[in-house]
Amino acid sequence: MTPPMAWRAAGHLYHSLSWFFHAKFGRRVWKVSVDGGFQCPNRDGSLGTEGCIFCNIDSFSPSRRLEVRSITAQIEEGIRRLRRRGQAERLVAYFQPATNTYGSLQRLRALYQEALAHPNVVGLAIGTRPDCAADEVLDLLAELSRRSWVCVEYGLQSIHERSLRWLNRGHDYGAFVDAIARSHARGLFTGAHVILGIPGETRDDILATARELARLQVRSVKLHNLYAVEGTPLAEAVRWGSVRLLAREEYVGYVVDFLEVLPPDCVIDRLSGDAPPEYLVAPRWCLDKSGLRAAVASEFRRRDSWQAKHYSPPLSAPAHLV
Repeated sequence: MTPPMAWRAAGHLYHSLSWFFHAKFGRRVWKVSVDGGFQCPNRDGSLGTEGCIFCNIDSFSPSRRLEVRSITAQIEEGIRRLRRRGQAERLVAYFQPATNTYGSLQRLRALYQEALAHPNVVGLAIGTRPDCAADEVLDLLAELSRRSWVCVEYGLQSIHERSLRWLNRGHDYGAFVDAIARSHARGLFTGAHVILGIPGETRDDILATARELARLQVRSVKLHNLYAVEGTPLAEAVRWGSVRLLAREEYVGYVVDFLEVLPPDCVIDRLSGDAPPEYLVAPRWCLDKSGLRAAVASEFRRRDSWQAKHYSPPLSAPAHLV
């Protein structure tokens, strides 16, 4: 097993996904988004029809703007893109758009197994909602995880109920705690998506979310800045001036604050979010991902800091780990 701070000993400032994959698989591994054609209960009428305030699924996934293709064909296209860029060909198939546990067990099994059957695929990442983690689906993922690496990524965004209501998530924080507990009970690798910059959230609120993820021992975190894309209520609010989005300098400070209190073995999947330029309303700075990474590194160095510098292990383990 790789020591929790091996990334730090190698001169890194945080436990990046690329470091984790290289340590686990012994080579570079890339996530490639695939679209299983799933829907979302917050759009199909089960919970609501408007979706989250920030969500335009076309902006998140090129596949929704193209003809639907098989999972195998999407993986092959991902390999072609990697080859053109001279990058590695070992892949984690990332079921990304919509809610990727929201379907019949038979359909889920068929799609997941099709991805894992590809010789270049070494694992699965399943993006979903915490209120769509039925026991039988988690049992299926646990079964698959005994043969391949599997991560189930839950869209949390915040632990604060007022923020979840503002985002129109359609679930409460308790749904996330329950989903994590049942996932960990099955030995699953878990991830959480978090948005920084939600209106009304203070630095203390953001740190509370980070400390709660640490307490629950969530294995990976994907950070997103709040950004607005066309065709969403958030875009209209930004245009009208009723919502202020963070400047890059503010966001960088919050990212470093957040990472400083996470445990050293928590994998940092992403530092920010973005969208295709033709969809993005604001802020434009999130299109410069390499510049943002450099700014985060610079802020860490300015503080003489790193991930987990201010981490305090919980006095007791979460109930699901006792």
